[in-house]
Formats: sequence, structure tokens, C-alpha cells
Amino acid sequence: MSRFDTLKAWLWRWFPALVMMGAIFAASSFTKKEIPNFGAWDLLAKKGGHALGYALLGAAYLRGLAAGRRPNWRLAALAAAALYAVSDEFHQRFVSGRNSSPVDVLIDTCGAAAGTAAWAFIQTRVRLAWPRRPSTPE
Repeated sequence: MSRFDTLKAWLWRWFPALVMMGAIFAASSFTKKEIPNFGAWDLLAKKGGHALGYALLGAAYLRGLAAGRRPNWRLAALAAAALYAVSDEFHQRFVSGRNSSPVDVLIDTCGAAAGTAAWAFIQTRVRLAWPRRPSTPE
């Protein structure tokens, strides 16, 4: 396999995680005045957004780490998402009107746990439904 093919394979696996990391970083860069208010649903929308974003990030990390193999990397994907949540809260400390919260890290980590579990479940079900054919020697 050439270096280009190796890079292409790496990008194919990790692109969703890179996109989610960029989206989370961009969202946490908004100042308090720039963030919309959802009225009575504000708290649910914002905390739900945290959980959903990190569920997608956790699933993306697991996709990158598993590299098409059995999804045995759940703990590593969850730890990586939790560390990213901590770094995101640290980043928010420097954004006007924003603060960091350990509760948000907990919500993010729970979302990542749900995302990694969902991705592992889906991958396991897909493998059971469509097992890989053994490669034939050439």
C-alpha cells in the first residue's frame, strides 16, 4: 500500500471526528451574546446539543479507532471524547460571557458514552447481518 493510500485510508476513518471536533470548537467560540435563546426550551436545547454533539464525536472516535475491525475501542473513544470535553470547557473560559462547567463535561461524557455504545451496537448488528466474505488467495 502506498503512502497516499495509507493517508487516504486514515482520512476516510478520521474525517468525521475532525469535522465534529471543528464544529464543537466553532460552537464554543460564540460569545454569550451570539448564542440564540430558545425561551422555555433553552436549557434543554443547549444541554441536549452538548449530548448530541459528543455522541456524534464519540461514535466518530470509535469509527476511527476501530478501523473497520470489531469495535473493541469503546473505552479509548470515550476517554478521548471526555478529554476533548475538558479541553472544550477550558477553551470556553476565554470566550466573552462564557464559563466552564464540570456539569457540561459530565453531560458531554454521557453523550459520548451513548454515541460509542450506539456505534458499537450498529457495527455489531451489521457484521451479524452481512458477515465479511473470506478473501480468496490469488
